[in-house]
Amino acid sequence: MTTILFATVLPWLLLAAGAWLGYQLIRQNGRILLRLEAIDKRLAPRGDDKPKKERGLPIGTVAPDFELLDLAGDRHKLSEFRGKDVLLIFFNPKCGFCTKMADDLAALPLDGENGHAVPVVVTTGDLQANRKLVELCRIRGVVLWQNEMEVASRFHAQGTPMGYRIDKEGRITSELTIGAEELLKLAERAPERPPVNRNGSDASANGSANHGQKDYRSLAASRLNRKGLKAGEAAPDFRLPRIDGGELSLSNYRGRRVLLVFSDPHCGPCAELAPRLNEVHLERPELNVLVISRGDVEENRAKASELGLTFPIVLQQKWEVSLKYAMFSTPIGYLIDEQGILASDVAVGVGPILALVEELVAVGVPASAGAFESS
Repeated sequence: MTTILFATVLPWLLLAAGAWLGYQLIRQNGRILLRLEAIDKRLAPRGDDKPKKERGLPIGTVAPDFELLDLAGDRHKLSEFRGKDVLLIFFNPKCGFCTKMADDLAALPLDGENGHAVPVVVTTGDLQANRKLVELCRIRGVVLWQNEMEVASRFHAQGTPMGYRIDKEGRITSELTIGAEELLKLAERAPERPPVNRNGSDASANGSANHGQKDYRSLAASRLNRKGLKAGEAAPDFRLPRIDGGELSLSNYRGRRVLLVFSDPHCGPCAELAPRLNEVHLERPELNVLVISRGDVEENRAKASELGLTFPIVLQQKWEVSLKYAMFSTPIGYLIDEQGILASDVAVGVGPILALVEELVAVGVPASAGAFESS
């Protein structure tokens, strides 16, 4: 009986012993593995110790020269801009972010003075689409057309809008900058010079420069005001050609209230606003409506005829008067009092502009004659 019991229990004892020994072995090996993993973590380089990888071409390198045709068929090289800071922008008319920045791009100064960079646009896509956009937005700088991405690929620019700031010696002074807002900031002030090592070399040459900390001025703090003039300021005078012949000056309206509106024949909200302005012009002679438009004179005449407009419309070249009134959008409007002083802050959009009219009616103004004749 004892023998039978022993024979029955022994295999189970052996199995239990084997399981216990296996558990101890696994436990011991697990401890070893955990220790090895901890050692690996300590010996592995920390992410913070790795040099930061620059986007695009390294700062301090000479920008690759290239030669391209502009939209008029004339040839230009990047090297012909030596002696001036350059903002090189890669652009595409089918890129929504590019088209949104086009008006601001048109307003950039071209002289390269006071720390500004000369904008040089390298665009791709359909040639006629590029010409149409440049004409519509009055982009004044050099716009060069590349075949596919022949130049952009040399600058490691795989999208739009992207670009670099390039100094007077033709050296790249910024990382590959992405996005309209950052490019516009880059146009207005050069990045800080990279720190210098003790041996006198640029820290950027060995990847130790901190390129993440740039001291750009914000757009609000730039010399180019984009937020509009304030009530109480003198309305800048101008003298512009009328689309129906002759010229008209703001000073001709001295002694009368004026609703000054900036418009564009390609602006949808402007087309919505114009008939309402015409009603104001016809029904409220106490307020003189004057519209400053842009573009081709025949195009503006056709639009005025289509909408049945009777108020005076004058044409500015590019953004010459918009620059004085510190706003590059349409439609926008200002109320100007009898002394030529702004009676309102800038109104942006159809509703706010019409609200200026209602505000003027609410306070009451003396009646006046109709629009002035050209002079």
